[in-house]
Amino acid sequence: MKLAKKFIAVLLSVLFVVAAFAGCSGGTAEKDNGEAASTNIKVGFIFLHDENSTYDKNFINGADAACKALGIPAENIIKKTNIPEGQECLDACKDLVDMGCTFIFADSFGHEDYLIEAAQKYPNVQFCHATGTKAHTENLPNYHNAFASIYEGRFLAGIAAGMKLNEMIEAGEFKAEDAKIGYVGAFTYAEVISGYTSFYLGAKSVCPTATMEVTFTGSWYDETAEKEAATKLISKGCKLISQHADSMGAPTACENAGVPNVSYNGSTVSACPNTFIVSSRIDWAPYLEYAITQAAKGEKIDVDWTGTLSTNSVVLTEVNGQAAAKGTQEAIDKATEELKAGTLKVYDTSTFTVTVTDGKNANAKVDADGHLTSYMADVDTDAAYEADTEAVKDGAFSESEFRSAPYFDLQIDGIDLLDVNFG
Repeated sequence: MKLAKKFIAVLLSVLFVVAAFAGCSGGTAEKDNGEAASTNIKVGFIFLHDENSTYDKNFINGADAACKALGIPAENIIKKTNIPEGQECLDACKDLVDMGCTFIFADSFGHEDYLIEAAQKYPNVQFCHATGTKAHTENLPNYHNAFASIYEGRFLAGIAAGMKLNEMIEAGEFKAEDAKIGYVGAFTYAEVISGYTSFYLGAKSVCPTATMEVTFTGSWYDETAEKEAATKLISKGCKLISQHADSMGAPTACENAGVPNVSYNGSTVSACPNTFIVSSRIDWAPYLEYAITQAAKGEKIDVDWTGTLSTNSVVLTEVNGQAAAKGTQEAIDKATEELKAGTLKVYDTSTFTVTVTDGKNANAKVDADGHLTSYMADVDTDAAYEADTEAVKDGAFSESEFRSAPYFDLQIDGIDLLDVNFG
């Protein structure tokens, strides 16, 4: 009887080892198959500009990093640069499909309608689009939007700006009531509004007297216009400049004038060593690696994907100690952990007020103190830009929850728009 029990125990041990080995082998095979599929896929990228644009360079770097991580050979990667937001985009899609691409990604807002048309025409190709708004209502299985909670990154960059303003105030360079920030924006889209508002709220969280003036260029990439805009803001008494535009125009103007600058989409420290403080950006590599892998395996890609600080999609450059205020990195690190934990919310409604008129913030409801209590946002894009979704939740505006692309388009108090001609 004892021998029988011993034999059974030994047999069970052998079977357990065999099963475990088989399970490990199966897991490895699945991973290998996924990697092999990603290696064999041919991918196409459509960029609005080329590497001279900080915006497009950031996407190009993300694409390169993702393809390298997946082991995609160079001959299976096709990039099309300087593709306008027009019929040229649809032509580029057709060309990439003809060359065998089964995954196509485009990087600019105005590419969206052409990608949707291409997705309808080529159902066996996966089309992914950054900054778009229509995937969740188009119901196309091969069309997808992606963005990231960059408003969190801009808030953190805003903290760096506020720290710098405080340092200059303490040094006697100007009075607290003169802590005015200048901001160069491209268009009056929700994406830009969300960006400059979150940046301002970050600055105001450490420098309560800060105000902001915003001017727009009507172009994502116009070095002359951006430089002129920054120069205009400096001449109007702005003590620090930031931007949501894609050239070196604004940073160069700041370096020439000796005015601190918080950039976007990458460090400008090499060209502006005396004035560059920090930059926030979206790292697109995590999304592209995920989406390409899903496409290669024939598996579902999220309709609306939102990257976060925790997915390493929202990142900041190194702080430039030569220009930044003392303690800046520590302040950023503290706020980062609070954002990740959810104890800090960028659009906490108790931190800003809103003025409601017939022509301004008409869809907003506020309390007696001007704090936001309700806002119907335009989440489901339509021709009339009708408000359709309640965006205030648990004492905060819930950005990028109902779709990946920003929809915060409120005009909060403390920010003055110098022009509104570029919607």
